Amino acid sequence: MHKPVRKTLLTLIGGLLTLTGLILLLMPGPAWLLLPLGLTLLAMEYPWARPYLARSQKAMTAGLNWLDKLWRRISF
Repeated sequence: MHKPVRKTLLTLIGGLLTLTGLILLLMPGPAWLLLPLGLTLLAMEYPWARPYLARSQKAMTAGLNWLDKLWRRISF
């Protein structure tokens, strides 16, 4: 695939997924899935997206660790 076409597709799809993920943070929906996916696509072409991707990965890890501790406390 030619570089301009690839960059355009990654920008459009990554931007759409990221924007949808941001909207779904305020509404019920799979924001936890769409936001990192969109940022991953954007980070493939844009260095400015990499710190945001790292922050979302850290937040996801912290949230999963919290859920794991909660589950271990309530499970028999």
